[in-house]
Amino acid sequence: MIDDQTIIALATPPGIGAIGVIRISGNNAIELAATFFKSIREKDLKKQKSHSIHLGHIIDGNKVLDEVLVSVFKGPNSYTGENVVEISCHGSIYIQQQVIQLFLKNGCRNAKAGEFTLRAFLNGKMDLSQAEAVADLIASDSEMSHQIALQQMRGGFSNDIQKLREELLNFASLIELELDFSEEDVEFADRSEFYNLLSRISETLKKLIDSFALGNVLKNGIPVAIVGEPNVGKSTLLNSLLNEERAIVSDIPGTTRDTVEDQISIGGVTFRFIDTAGIRDTNDKVEKIGIARTFEKMEHARLVMYLFDASKNKETEIEVLKNKYPDKNILVVANKTDEVNNRRIEYLKKVYPKVLFLAARTGLGVDKLKTMLLELSNAGALGKNDTLVSNNRHYDALLKAFEEIQKVKESMSNGVSNDLVAIDIREALHHLGQITGQVTNDELLGNIFSNFCIGK
Repeated sequence: MIDDQTIIALATPPGIGAIGVIRISGNNAIELAATFFKSIREKDLKKQKSHSIHLGHIIDGNKVLDEVLVSVFKGPNSYTGENVVEISCHGSIYIQQQVIQLFLKNGCRNAKAGEFTLRAFLNGKMDLSQAEAVADLIASDSEMSHQIALQQMRGGFSNDIQKLREELLNFASLIELELDFSEEDVEFADRSEFYNLLSRISETLKKLIDSFALGNVLKNGIPVAIVGEPNVGKSTLLNSLLNEERAIVSDIPGTTRDTVEDQISIGGVTFRFIDTAGIRDTNDKVEKIGIARTFEKMEHARLVMYLFDASKNKETEIEVLKNKYPDKNILVVANKTDEVNNRRIEYLKKVYPKVLFLAARTGLGVDKLKTMLLELSNAGALGKNDTLVSNNRHYDALLKAFEEIQKVKESMSNGVSNDLVAIDIREALHHLGQITGQVTNDELLGNIFSNFCIGK
């Protein structure tokens, strides 16, 4: 997966800007950079301290390409664990290309996607889950997705997995040792202590697995389905939340025949709002398809916002909805409160004590709705420093590890022979090791790092 060639790539986004940063990594990185760098103070780049910055020019023969700042990072105390040089040049596309071409002609090769971070992983600067968090951090577009990635990159999740794996590995070694002395019928592993460990590991794995439901939506955005009958103001509410005319608003029932989606950030959490077709009995084939999609979106949404006209009683429909989706967070909203009198409002408060009242057309109550959505999202788990799993690969490995631990527990309870128990323990260790990269292969690494940007 890795060679000893010196690699180079543009680390900043391609295009014109104030500056561009060109990253070089490899054992010969500093020596190569010194060949084409002329310091304004006649410094020899090879003799400079690590983590130092130097002003000068990149020169190709007698031709000055640019005035630059060169940062020197000596391995192993660098991002990749190798010697690293970062050249900050002016953000001209021409200049960037000229500098990169100069080094490509003199011993460097183009870095592959994610190769700098791959080298960091292979050189022990970070484990695999931390490396994946680097890509998530770059891609983060909200406060919560940023926090999740940062928490994982700092090693919180890795430490949890590593601790579980080490404890399991210690007992696995004792079980394996017993196999070598099977004829003597001796026990090196305390069975009651081992069973307690398995229960503790199961509990921790279950907690991490359950956290994926929240971690995944906080990373990718919480889907909120806006549902209700036609003409209750669903599209108006979507426009009010987004503060733009995103959905068509009309007095004609059945205007929305397909889902309309958009997203906003509320309190650092990304919400993906889905305006759906109004639910009603209809003979229109196209509208029927739209209504079917409404129910489909309700199935997959983390939150369901049921909107009804404040001038109408919808107690029966609300109860039917809650009974149909007992596990859903359903927020009931009475809209068009600006079109009814105070007497009607007071009556509705008695009938629906937990209902939120608003007027989407004027924006009245929309801020309160946003606050309630934030509370229902359960985003506070990050504030408590709870570990949240947000990566599909990690989730799959945790599920498989949990399944193997359950097999071990069952085998222990049924007195299954040690050689069979040892097989299941090895499988659990394998799946836990895949998360942090203690167990890996070229195909897995290729799949992971191919999703990175070139300069990272």
